[in-house]
Parts: sequence; C-alpha cells; structure tokens
Amino acid sequence: MRKFLWSFIEIIETAGIAIVTVVLLRSFIVQPFLVSGSSMEPNFNDGNYLLVDELTYHFRSPVRGEVVVFKYPENPSSYFIKRIIGLPEEKVVIDEGKVTVFNVRGEAVVLNEDYLPLRAPRSDSRFEKDLDSGEYFVMGDNRNFSFDSRNWGALPETNIVGVARLRLWPVNKVMAFEAPAY
Repeated sequence: MRKFLWSFIEIIETAGIAIVTVVLLRSFIVQPFLVSGSSMEPNFNDGNYLLVDELTYHFRSPVRGEVVVFKYPENPSSYFIKRIIGLPEEKVVIDEGKVTVFNVRGEAVVLNEDYLPLRAPRSDSRFEKDLDSGEYFVMGDNRNFSFDSRNWGALPETNIVGVARLRLWPVNKVMAFEAPAY
C-alpha cells in the first residue's frame, strides 16, 4: 500500500510540474495563433497554425519586415496578423503600389518586397502616414484585400503581442520565419 501511495504522489507531482510549465510557457513565452482570412496570402493562409514569440519584444523593438500578431486597436479582443512596414517616427508613402519609407533622418528607402504575391493592377492613389513615437505601420501581404494601417491608422506598440516565429500547420508547410532584408 505504501508503494502505491508513493507512486500516486509521484504521478501527481509530475502532472503538476507539467501543467505549471505549460501555463508559464503559454503565458509569457509562446502563444499559438490560428490565421483567419486571406490578408496575408500567399505567405500565411487561412487555417495556418503559428507559434508567436511573446518574449523577444521585451528585449528589443520590432524590426521592419517582421510579421506580428497584435490586438486590433479599435477592438482589443480581436487579434490580427500583419507585416511591419513603418517604424516609430518614420513616414510611409505608398504611390502606385510602391512603398517608400522616410526614416528619422529623412532618408528614403524604397522597399523591395519580394515576399509579395503577384497581384491585380496597382492603385493610382497615393497614401502618406507620419508615425509618432511608439507607433508602427502594418500591412497585409495580400495588399489589395488587407484591412490594415491604411484603413485604421498606426498600430500602438502596446498592442503588439509578439512576432510569428514558426508555422506548425499544415505539416507540409512547417517552417520558421525571419524578417526579410530590405
């Protein structure tokens, strides 16, 4: 009887440690995210299951080109996934589909966005947005069908949950992600 009791206590201890570990990992380090919609196609499709790194941005700021998951500014209970285009205190100009970013020194950088899909003809409209400190400009990769900073404005840094690091589903498309070099 005593052996049974010790075995039972060991099982409870192991289960307790496993539960605490999972809760800590999920709360502070990594969070699952299910992509919903087509705004990030073809790089992220509806139904993709991602792991979002919540820890990195405690040590450094987001980088242009990273794909982030964030709380939608107008409804924080909704989560979106988009790519960072403009950084704090920069100016973003979109003209005929070409994105130019003016950094804090006023230097222009035309983004070479090789990750974008071939898409419908570009709009002739021009868009400009000046970002304040702590604000980011985000856009979906499927530009013609994305509800992003062009529609609702800048993304406050406090709304960013984390950076998309790993796609786990579908299995044939498992991969890790890095920010593109511009």
